[in-house]
Amino acid sequence: MRSATPKILHSIGGRTLLGHVMTAATELDPQHVAVVVRHEREAVAAAALQLDPAALVVDQDEVPGTGRAVQCALDALDARAHAGRAAALAHADDLHDEHLDGGEHPLGDGLDGAVVVLAGDIPLLDGATLGELLAAHHADGNAVTILTTEVADANGYGRIVREAGSGDVLAIVEHKDATPEQRAIREINSSVYVFDAAVLRRGLGGLGTDNAQGEVYLTDVVASARAEGGAVRAVLSDDPMLVEGVNDRVALATLGAELNRRLLTEWMQAGVTVVDPASTWVDVDVELASDVTLLPGTQLHGATKVESGATIGPDTTLTDVEVGPGATVVRTHGSLSVIGENASVGPFAYLRPGTELGTKGKIGTFVETKNAQIGEGSKVPHLSYVGDATIGEHTNIGAASVTVNYDGVRKHRTVIGSYAKTGADNMFVAPVTVGDGAYTGAGSIIVKDVPAGALGVARAQQRNIEGWVERRWPETPAAEAAARARAEATAEQLGAQAQEQLAAHNALTGAIPVVPAPAPDPATQAPTHPAVDDEGSTQR
Repeated sequence: MRSATPKILHSIGGRTLLGHVMTAATELDPQHVAVVVRHEREAVAAAALQLDPAALVVDQDEVPGTGRAVQCALDALDARAHAGRAAALAHADDLHDEHLDGGEHPLGDGLDGAVVVLAGDIPLLDGATLGELLAAHHADGNAVTILTTEVADANGYGRIVREAGSGDVLAIVEHKDATPEQRAIREINSSVYVFDAAVLRRGLGGLGTDNAQGEVYLTDVVASARAEGGAVRAVLSDDPMLVEGVNDRVALATLGAELNRRLLTEWMQAGVTVVDPASTWVDVDVELASDVTLLPGTQLHGATKVESGATIGPDTTLTDVEVGPGATVVRTHGSLSVIGENASVGPFAYLRPGTELGTKGKIGTFVETKNAQIGEGSKVPHLSYVGDATIGEHTNIGAASVTVNYDGVRKHRTVIGSYAKTGADNMFVAPVTVGDGAYTGAGSIIVKDVPAGALGVARAQQRNIEGWVERRWPETPAAEAAARARAEATAEQLGAQAQEQLAAHNALTGAIPVVPAPAPDPATQAPTHPAVDDEGSTQR
């Protein structure tokens, strides 16, 4: 993988490769789960125990090979079985001194029954397939049952060599040890087995490293089981992708895309509309109701849950988000949030953890929220930040508003009541409360509580400094534009004064002077037209 992360801790579909395999194993309802670790032991062990706290983590020693890995696991499982039986016998007062002094040992050989062995890098394998394999093992009374498949190119895989006539498995031959005839076989070993515990124990006891790779091969148990007269059979899967392993990032991407395709197919068959499956990604733990619509560019991760009638996308990424019935979420990034029924989010919204939007609420364009509860019918339409806040019902938050929640050391909370209307460009400096039905003026910095029904206004008186641009930045385009505007305004003012003086003179003398208009010169002037107002009268 060329990675600091162990291979089986790489993820597809929101789950690590190890997580996929352990989930499939858990669907068998096993008595014990053992995880064999070696490379990056601490990280893998921690991941395994997080997935299943009861899992037995087993360290493989420096002896290489799959056979050695299983041998270490079986030894640990035998020890656990012995400890369990000893505790039960001691509780029943049936464990006497003679049993521990060379007499017949009451604890048996250890684990018994069927032992399922899985590789840690086959993420598409499911519990249903394992269930069929285990059922076939019990029904046929097999010593060993192997899951196999056929591939077009078997290069690098162990080949299944079958007995003519019966079809029983004679051997599994690794690619490096195979003859040219055996390499022509297309049926391959998937590294998924069911062993009888006693057969496995005896077979592992006789394993060596006499092979091309110098490893202890688990596949050699097949030969020993046949030598004992046990039945070794294979269950052929017609779906090679189920047992496809991951050895590099190319395979990781390939299986990730295939897993996503299968998940989307299942959801579409269950009544979900996926407009563009090629650009839509859904993790394995996502829950979708019928009549959900996923538009192109949608990514749903983690434990996201979307209720019926909701529309997600386009270009939306949600992680661990609950979306209520009929809600719409457009071009939004959200995590650990709750979106209520028939609510609307986006476009270009950012929902951070702790966001809760009520029924029919709105978080609009370029809005960021965090640890905020926004009540039913309330709206934060655009260009705002709401963090560490509680907003009541049917309240409208004006554009470009900010809850100023951080003083450099601690976070503080803003509370805005129900049916409130806050002005544009408000700063709410927490801790602060705006009561029910209150209003705030545009451009206000609210640092004190606003009582219910009050108008809160906090802004400085406007002051205009005439001619500042022309003095501060002379000969700039702004100064020149200002000078022109000032000259035009002065000319208009002088014209108005002249008209007022003429009107006053006429009123005193009673004279109405007639001033003939000069005839326009067609060569130098465009024709003039009277202005017409909305009522059709002319103005000169």
